[in-house]
Amino acid sequence: MSALPEITLSSVPETAPSAGETKVHGSVSAIEQLEISPVGVYVQHYLRRLKNPTNDQTDHLKAHADHIAAEAAKAINDVSLDDQEDEEESEELLSLDPKEWKKQDHYAVLGLSRLRYKATMDDIIKAHRKKVLRHHPDKKAAQGHLNDDRFFKCIKKAFDILTNPEKRRQWDSVDPEVSTDIPSAKEKGDFFEIYGPVFEREARFSKTQPVPPLGNIDSSREDVEAFYEFWYNINSWRTFEYLDKEEVEGSNRDDKRYMEMKNRKDRTTRKNKDNQRLRTLVDNAIKADPRMQKFKEEDKKKRNARKNAREEEERKMKEAKKAEEEAAKKAAEAAAAIEENEKKLRQDAHKMFKKEQRALKLLFKKANYFAESDSDVAAGVAKLDKILAVKKDTDSLVAVREQIEAAQAAGNVSAVVDEIVSQL
Repeated sequence: MSALPEITLSSVPETAPSAGETKVHGSVSAIEQLEISPVGVYVQHYLRRLKNPTNDQTDHLKAHADHIAAEAAKAINDVSLDDQEDEEESEELLSLDPKEWKKQDHYAVLGLSRLRYKATMDDIIKAHRKKVLRHHPDKKAAQGHLNDDRFFKCIKKAFDILTNPEKRRQWDSVDPEVSTDIPSAKEKGDFFEIYGPVFEREARFSKTQPVPPLGNIDSSREDVEAFYEFWYNINSWRTFEYLDKEEVEGSNRDDKRYMEMKNRKDRTTRKNKDNQRLRTLVDNAIKADPRMQKFKEEDKKKRNARKNAREEEERKMKEAKKAEEEAAKKAAEAAAAIEENEKKLRQDAHKMFKKEQRALKLLFKKANYFAESDSDVAAGVAKLDKILAVKKDTDSLVAVREQIEAAQAAGNVSAVVDEIVSQL
């Protein structure tokens, strides 16, 4: 055992406290001798180089790669993605060019094609760890592919995008593997099986969460109307920056400004088209929704009921008016008939009155006005005129005529006429 080296401590600083003021906080443990065995890939590599000095640096890299590969093989057995079966890695996938990263399917690169936008952050981290252990460049080097790190770069890019909330949203907004097709309003089949998955797919873009469910055939009218009201006014975060055209290397400031303006215009155009697509989806769903058809039938029945009630009220009012008019017409006809009858009676009475006047005049005329001589005729005419002037009704004339006729028969007509005139 070799002697331990002496250690010389520096002098105590002048500002240090005196010996009486110092305190012992701990002690140095006793010296213990350990034996170290030369093991490991690096020692093996060193020994090989001692035996064969002609080996170059490749031998060192191989030893390092072997070590990393062994560690990776051991670690990969401890990685679990909830016992899901690994996705097949096609030749096309493994030959992706990392420079064309915008064209790659980031979910497929990490083996999350089945989950896609439904993958959680934990799913992404686990999948990334598994892919890294499987495609690490050191492991590729151990297999003889010293410069094969292209797919590893694709993995790194996919992980960078999918773990960045903003970039992931940009990618999810244009994910070509997620359909943007919408059913037509005339599509045959169960409405809820056709439209349910489509609205569920589109609901992920809503800034407002949770999104009202489509419901079922028994959903209330309020819930159904609230659902379509929400979708007509949906506030979507879907964005299209991922499709922006990249600036060409060496572009000047004007070219960059033009490219930015062109990208903004293209994003606006795509956003408007997507809004119109959602509007068409909601329009088609409303047309195909059996609940909306049921609500329309109910509304139609209510409208018809109100219309029928209104028409019935109008009919009753018309009938009442017609009855009133008919009653008024009958009353008018009756009044007219009465008036006509009274008129006729008046006419008949007038005729009878005139007849009696003529009869009385004729009676006087035939009797020579009851004058004893021609000189008394004028006096007789005056008596007749006075009687006719006073007696204005038929009955009185009849009474006068009958009285005069009776007196004429009795032979005392002159005296009776004079009496009648005197009583006027």
